[in-house]
Amino acid sequence: MSTGTHVLLAAPTGGLKVFVVFVIGLVIAGALVWAVRTGMRVMDREPRRPRADEQPHLPDTGPVREEREVREPDEIPLNEDGSPRLMPYQLHHSGSRRGDDQQRRRWSPGSSGSFGSGGPGHV
Repeated sequence: MSTGTHVLLAAPTGGLKVFVVFVIGLVIAGALVWAVRTGMRVMDREPRRPRADEQPHLPDTGPVREEREVREPDEIPLNEDGSPRLMPYQLHHSGSRRGDDQQRRRWSPGSSGSFGSGGPGHV
């Protein structure tokens, strides 16, 4: 519908136009009431919410803390002897073993923090 049609429908010159707009409003209101009642019926069929004593609680030892560790990547073996290449299902997850050096890696002095930041990069 164009803007002109909306203007003609909104104009209060004819009783039939006002009646049509009123009926359309009733249909929309009825659809909203139906949607709310259907939602309420669906909520009534859901299992009840847990009570306060059924809620999860902290363990007796207190909150669990975050643990950080440095993981080492596994090297992919090269096939220089002409053996068939490795397929993805023959590899296991990367970084599956704990690293010997547990010091966090930091940026090298003089290197840029990200691409395009204006630093000289790794020199």
